[in-house]
Amino acid sequence: MKIQNVVEHIGTSQTELVNHKIYSKILTVEDLRVFMQNHIYAVWDFMSLLKALQVNLTCVKNPWVPSENTQAARFINEIVLEEETDEIRGGKVVSHFELYKTAMEQVGADTSGINEFVKKVKDSDNYRDCINRYNLNDNIKEFLNFTFDVIETNEIHKIAAAFTFGRENVIPDMFIEIVKGLNENNSNIASEFVYYLERHIELDGDDHGPIALKMIENLCGNDQEKWEEVKNISKKSIEMRIKLWSHITSEIENENRNN
Repeated sequence: MKIQNVVEHIGTSQTELVNHKIYSKILTVEDLRVFMQNHIYAVWDFMSLLKALQVNLTCVKNPWVPSENTQAARFINEIVLEEETDEIRGGKVVSHFELYKTAMEQVGADTSGINEFVKKVKDSDNYRDCINRYNLNDNIKEFLNFTFDVIETNEIHKIAAAFTFGRENVIPDMFIEIVKGLNENNSNIASEFVYYLERHIELDGDDHGPIALKMIENLCGNDQEKWEEVKNISKKSIEMRIKLWSHITSEIENENRNN
């Protein structure tokens, strides 16, 4: 019942996200390049949300001790397995981040920006400084900073809320809309991207999403304060995605005007 209250609280925002005009703007390969060059940063920070959950719900240090919540630990480890080391066509093992970059390369999208950014993050001891100093649009910086604001609370139910309602539960509906547009226009040219999207629709819709809801219920229990925080974080997460989508829409429109 408490989950239903969260769903009702975010319903209007979720509808706005699924009906966003960005899905009708990705009509050409050029449009798709602009989309992917911006969206890749959300693909990257998704993994940080997931890893934050893994750190908090499992034991990733020595000496090992048992998890207090083995059901949640198993769920997170399963998602990490598929997101970080998924076995795709032909038995190849890749992260979904790498799979996305392969899709970018297929359509001629520029990967130099994200590659340089990830290298700077890897080499730095202050990832926040990398985000804020790197040559990124302010909307992307705001999106990333919100993600890490949530992570740095170190409160598992808040991180799980951003992960579940800001990512896992909305991804299938969002990506289905993109696939519809691509199948009508550029499915052959962007076959790797369509594969990436369909893989996420399959995993998040059939497996990850429903289990993530159970994880939220388990983490919050009967704590009303936690449920209120889950509602607020979930709504804010979706609003940040809407803002990112609006930014990318403007980028696509500007690119088309310039051409």
